[in-house]
Amino acid sequence: LNPAAGAQGELTGVMMIRKYHESRGDRARRYVIVPDTAHGTNPATVVMCGLEVKTVASDEAGQVDMEALKGMLGPDIAGMMLTNPNTLGIFEERVVEICSLVHEAGGLMYGDGANFNAIAGIVKPAELGFDVMHFNLHKTFGTPHGGGGPGAGPVGCSPELAEFLPGPLVGKSKEGSFDTFVPASSVGRMKTGFGNFGILLRAYSYIAGHGRDGVTRNSEMAVLKANYLRHLLKDILPAYHQTPSMHEFVATNPRKDAVSTMDIAKGLLDEGFHSPTVYFPLTVKEALMIEPTESESFEEIEAFAQALRRVIARADEDPDYLHHAPYSTILGRLDEVKANRKPVLSHKLSSES
Repeated sequence: LNPAAGAQGELTGVMMIRKYHESRGDRARRYVIVPDTAHGTNPATVVMCGLEVKTVASDEAGQVDMEALKGMLGPDIAGMMLTNPNTLGIFEERVVEICSLVHEAGGLMYGDGANFNAIAGIVKPAELGFDVMHFNLHKTFGTPHGGGGPGAGPVGCSPELAEFLPGPLVGKSKEGSFDTFVPASSVGRMKTGFGNFGILLRAYSYIAGHGRDGVTRNSEMAVLKANYLRHLLKDILPAYHQTPSMHEFVATNPRKDAVSTMDIAKGLLDEGFHSPTVYFPLTVKEALMIEPTESESFEEIEAFAQALRRVIARADEDPDYLHHAPYSTILGRLDEVKANRKPVLSHKLSSES
């Protein structure tokens, strides 16, 4: 329960994978395979652990290219990081085969739990073949997100990796008393105390309150609502891949020559909606990654779809209007390039600003 965020959960898991191989004297395994649709934290984690990244491409269905993967496997592979469903909102249908191939090559499978809210209560990652995985409590179990939290990214693993877990852990003696201990080959402490206790307690309360059936239903509703919204938008913002969606989908902007995805995002602010994620994943040009979640009502989803329709209609009628949106917010269109190159890092505005 130590890790303070999903990204730190990743770091923990890959550290465990590295130490597992080192404990066996297998120091030649220097590479971790990462799909091209992965969150940027995946390759960053690999590098922070002193390992190197091999990027595997996606196929036309938005899933791991199996032939490309097979060509990468060998005695230098420490493991593979896989988000399932992936960042395109697509379930990796051959996940069991992927895990088996990596295991046959002597590597381990890391599960990125960023999208676990699509399969919680439905699929057990260990049964798919994952060896270690973090869970993003903020997406799946109702806690605040990252910097708005603080966050938490607890890690689960197979019995073979348990000796590498960070400590301290809590154990129960035969007499029924509790005490703390540090696993024999622990990667060390990831955070003071026992992690972000308040966040962990909130997630536990969420799980206990919903129960097993409730958690399963939440996953089903996340998938249902994403597909409903995908259907409502199919004629104006079609999904980039025709593969069925899970909890989210990535749309592509067919009017990119007239208005950019950023123009659409800014236009949504005037409609009273914050934009979905834009320009990610990087495998889709002019992307909007749309995830309504199970907690949005169907009425709110329909209102969002209507707002997007009005923005797209504006793009057809008067594209220059969107080039300067938003108009109704306290601040208008900001110079984002200048903001990155000349950031104002003080709470006091400079005279130039």
